[in-house]
Amino acid sequence: MRVMLKASMDTEKANEAIRNGTLGKIIQESLEQIRPEAAYFTSEHGKRTAFLFFDMQDSSQMPVLSEPFFLQLNAEVTYTPVMNVEDVQKGLSQLGR
Repeated sequence: MRVMLKASMDTEKANEAIRNGTLGKIIQESLEQIRPEAAYFTSEHGKRTAFLFFDMQDSSQMPVLSEPFFLQLNAEVTYTPVMNVEDVQKGLSQLGR
């Protein structure tokens, strides 16, 4: 299932990671592990936030994908099922209208 992982990083922990040079490494390692089809970074509600879109094969992946964000950045992590245009079209075609 295609999902969006949103990781909103604690400002102080992210500042610390920037100061000690580990934020880039944490993000790079997470991207290598998750292999998202798209990754976007912005600020949301005053926090550094990552939006990663990828195909989750099994929900048992959630702990291994989330823990680096939790442990190293004290991030708030959420998962949301998402669709691309093809998924929406496929779903609409199944409505039987």
